[in-house]
Amino acid sequence: MSSFSFSSARDTHEEAVKKMRREAELRSQGYRDRALKLFPHVCASCGREFSGKRLRELTVHHKDHDYKNNPPDGSNWELLCLFCHDHEHEKYKLVEYHGGAVPEGQSSATGLASPFANLDQLFKPAADDAPAAGTAAAAAEFPADKNETT
Repeated sequence: MSSFSFSSARDTHEEAVKKMRREAELRSQGYRDRALKLFPHVCASCGREFSGKRLRELTVHHKDHDYKNNPPDGSNWELLCLFCHDHEHEKYKLVEYHGGAVPEGQSSATGLASPFANLDQLFKPAADDAPAAGTAAAAAEFPADKNETT
């Protein structure tokens, strides 16, 4: 019979998580420090400058979205502020969600029906089908509202 203990499994899991976080932090600090030495402390998207305590708001964005691709010359990096970095990743998610960009000259289909599309065509009677105003056919086709007062 095996002697399995939930506390030992939890300890092993917690140790593994701590180790992964430590490695990620070391990896992150490595390329972040290099990027901060290579590039001016300016957001590449909005142009805001950062210094002092606010320098922590400047993040390293991987242009190819691969955090393991860290060339020594920094060609895969750009410094972005927190807001622009979030926006950049949201754009990337939307492109994946919508299946890519829409080719030039085509409208982006949203998949939703437009309730007012061709509305003018629905209310425009054909020239030969229109009943003459004041005739019995016009009155039968467009009866007066019962609540309407004259």
